[in-house]
Amino acid sequence: MEALKPVVSGFDPDAPAGSDPAVLLEALGRDWSAEALAEIAPWRFRAPLSPPLAAAREGERLSGEAVIAHCRDRAARTPDGTWLLVESAGGVMSPLDDKWTMLDLAAALEAPVLLVAGSYLGTISHTLTAVAVIEAAGLAVAGVVMSESSAGAPPLDETVAAVSGHLKAKLVSSLRRGCAVNSATLAGLGMI
Repeated sequence: MEALKPVVSGFDPDAPAGSDPAVLLEALGRDWSAEALAEIAPWRFRAPLSPPLAAAREGERLSGEAVIAHCRDRAARTPDGTWLLVESAGGVMSPLDDKWTMLDLAAALEAPVLLVAGSYLGTISHTLTAVAVIEAAGLAVAGVVMSESSAGAPPLDETVAAVSGHLKAKLVSSLRRGCAVNSATLAGLGMI
């Protein structure tokens, strides 16, 4: 398995530990270095804002076309039989730039979508809405992973059961908070 998080905001280059790209590298069993972080997340911005707003804060303009071209190139270089996980920044309707959304990125890559949602209050509606939007765009939903939210959230098992009841034909799995995520974890969820 390989991974790519082409755009990340809220990234502190002085303290990359715990960032999304560093977590992806750790899940792949790779050490993180400046080079490894640049390879897995080529567009990194400090501000914890949507990618175009975070880029603008740094005087840059993010190009959805460039991000899509990079992802396509990376997919073409991925060895046959190897999964390439492309993680978006935010939800399916989060902006990639002033024109494109993360949904547009998935559509441009013709990729099945693995939807990850928290178990917070309101997630049932948010998750079902996201699935409807993904399917309306003609994309396949590979599965839904409910990631346990912090203390005070509704019980994870009940949330998974409620979402599963509405998505009978979809694989809905759960991850407990603090669970190590690696290729073995994903395989155990039936995702790869």
